Amino acid sequence: MAAQKINEAHEHMAKAEKCLKTGLTKWKPDFDSAASEYAKAAVCFKNAKQFDQAKDAYLKEAEYHTENKTLFHAAKAIEQAGMMLKEQKKMPEAIQLIEKACMMYMENGTPDTAAMALDRAGKLIEPINLEKAVDLYQKAAGVFENEDRLRQAVELLGKASRLLVRLRRLDEASVALQKEKNMYKEIENFPMCFKKTTAQVLVHLHRADFVAADKCVRESYSLPGYSGSEDSIAMETLLQGYDEQDEDQVHRVCSSPLLKYMDNDYAKLALSLRVPGGGAKKKKAAAPQGGAGGAQAEEEDDYEGGLC
Repeated sequence: MAAQKINEAHEHMAKAEKCLKTGLTKWKPDFDSAASEYAKAAVCFKNAKQFDQAKDAYLKEAEYHTENKTLFHAAKAIEQAGMMLKEQKKMPEAIQLIEKACMMYMENGTPDTAAMALDRAGKLIEPINLEKAVDLYQKAAGVFENEDRLRQAVELLGKASRLLVRLRRLDEASVALQKEKNMYKEIENFPMCFKKTTAQVLVHLHRADFVAADKCVRESYSLPGYSGSEDSIAMETLLQGYDEQDEDQVHRVCSSPLLKYMDNDYAKLALSLRVPGGGAKKKKAAAPQGGAGGAQAEEEDDYEGGLC
């Protein structure tokens, strides 16, 4: 089966070369037919699992589509060549070709196709290179944003934000989350704005920036429905506990279903959040119960960490 497919591929390549020859009766190479034959050859190589030869055939197809000024088809062929490299586990090279295809999609005036290809490339590289995946998702989001397709843009920004948190690039994550929140506000998806506020608070507290965390909650009160919502109450309680160094209160909020069932990267931030100074109030809970000793310990604890 494989040998038969390989033979078929070579036959198509021979036909392609014939299409490119010129003579007395044929002054111009037939780039369109040559590209078509190389496309058929590529599929045969691919079915025979000869991925390197398939990649070369796709690149030849792209070359002749480019000669023929059919950039969209050229970009498609280059993207397919990238997928052949992916089959060979050559991910960085695969991503390079897909990015090249995206530039051609843009040049051809089909930015949506470019953005979707960048998204696919991000998914491919994410398991092995988070930094590159962030870059690709952000580029894809930028393309969609330029086309006023904010729903698609914000979804890709969300992917980038989560990966920035996973990479502990929290300063960048806080900026990305603000951008997400602004977009959700623009498309009037206010419940998602609430979720992004919660994510912002967690990121800011991990950055030890209480002021920024408090500010983004205050600003969210201008959003319809935020005041008195489950999200706002949880964040007020969390900020109060954090400010008062009450580790029990912080732990209660962070392990509540509202935070526990967020996207995994934010849920991990919640569960790993610690109050500054080690949480004086938690020690109070561990003080001996009953008797004068217990009462005295409680009295002392009431002032612990609170007078400086």
